[in-house]
Amino acid sequence: MMNPWFIDPLHITIRLALAVLMGGLIGFEREQSSHAAGLRTHILVCLGATLVMLLSMYGFADFAKLDNVRLDPARLAAQVISGIGFLGAGTILFTGKSITGLTTAASLWVVAAIGLAVGAGFFYAAGLACLFALMSLFVLNILEKKYLRTKKLRHFKLEALDAPGMLSKVSALLVRQGHDIQKLSVEESSNQVESLIAIQMTIRLAKGAKVSQTVDDLHHLEGVRSVACD
Repeated sequence: MMNPWFIDPLHITIRLALAVLMGGLIGFEREQSSHAAGLRTHILVCLGATLVMLLSMYGFADFAKLDNVRLDPARLAAQVISGIGFLGAGTILFTGKSITGLTTAASLWVVAAIGLAVGAGFFYAAGLACLFALMSLFVLNILEKKYLRTKKLRHFKLEALDAPGMLSKVSALLVRQGHDIQKLSVEESSNQVESLIAIQMTIRLAKGAKVSQTVDDLHHLEGVRSVACD
């Protein structure tokens, strides 16, 4: 049985290597999806959490020999769990129309917990959590894209001639292609050469529709001067 106040270099190496491996697996999925926190960030978080757990459990062995000293290995671990929130918050972006980065922030929190578990020698739970996290991020991401995100909201901005029937032509084209117009607004556009209007629309694209093709179709409408989509 391992001495509770001593851990040999082999066990240290195994635990830190496992932290790099498990954190790297989850980080690799985030990297493939081009998210803010990728491979290196997840490895560093998991590795750091493991080191903190090792330090909490075995780094203060000398103090255990002193009178009236009580050691609580969970104290440093608790600081990791609360402190990782600041790093996760940095990956969350609010663009004014949507919030992104929540899944990446959650994955950072999970790899921190995995790192703590590895550092504590709780290998089975760490490995199982890593497996479930990979399933959530990779497998469910594929299913979500295939079945739950077939129709996305897109914001279009057009500049077109201020002519009778222009708005009807734009709407008719979109409806004919199966798109659903959620919001629509029209404003005058300042132009000294010709009279233009600015049409802003929020559209739920039809299943299988490509944004580039929709932009191209709108741009080729007679009287449309420019099309932008975000």
